Amino acid sequence: MSIKAADVAKLRKAMGAGMMDCKNALVEAEGDFDKAVEIIRKKGMAIANKRADREASEGVVLAKVSENGKLGAMITLNCETDFVAKNDSFVAFAGKILDIAIANNPADLEALKALDLEGRKIEDHVAEQTGVIGEKIDLSYFGKIEAESSIAYIHAGNKLATLIGFNQAIDAQMGRDVAMQAAAMAPVAIDKDGVSEDMVAKELEIAKEKARLEGKPEQMLDKIAEGRLSKFFKESTLLNQDFVKDGKMSVKQYLATADKDLTVSAMMRYTLNA
Repeated sequence: MSIKAADVAKLRKAMGAGMMDCKNALVEAEGDFDKAVEIIRKKGMAIANKRADREASEGVVLAKVSENGKLGAMITLNCETDFVAKNDSFVAFAGKILDIAIANNPADLEALKALDLEGRKIEDHVAEQTGVIGEKIDLSYFGKIEAESSIAYIHAGNKLATLIGFNQAIDAQMGRDVAMQAAAMAPVAIDKDGVSEDMVAKELEIAKEKARLEGKPEQMLDKIAEGRLSKFFKESTLLNQDFVKDGKMSVKQYLATADKDLTVSAMMRYTLNA
């Protein structure tokens, strides 16, 4: 049967599938648009199952805060190639998922996948995109923070994002400065109290072994290790790091220039290049 070019274009716009896939679906559906949509969806699910064991190591990391600034959300949507990750439609699809996360504040990743997107579960749309795009698509990460004031930062290229929560309202530029600091300097915690006991023990052991290899006296190893641990806290915790825009002060001191009680209450950083 004859298929109108306008119908092919309409189906392509609705589903994001290739032109020939849309035309073939309309032919199979004998021109019925709704049936053609279902055909493409089923094809997408079948391809998704076939590609389930493929590695999807590329993708985008996006972050956003709610209008009132009290909720911040971050997602990672993976694909197989950087070419797809840079595609505007792929980024827009990830953005839709992030908007739903902000609107619904799901408890975790599985709860996010079960939320509604245009009448169907997000996880079904993700599987469908695998068929449409021809690569494994995976919604692999969801994180959120809740604070009195939150700031999101997405680094150029959508491979790295941060969310920073503050204990009170903060100037947008100051908040962005801190979020960019977290992106650039990769702190492991907000302050030393947030560093896990396991990490502290590991850093002490590394410091002791390094001092031992340097030939330091055995009785001095513990003291040397404690000194190097203090350096680790300064370099690896957000509030104690040197502020990248002014190395004469720490991030904590930078915040104090606005209000002595202003501090970071939540931090999240995620990168595809870990």
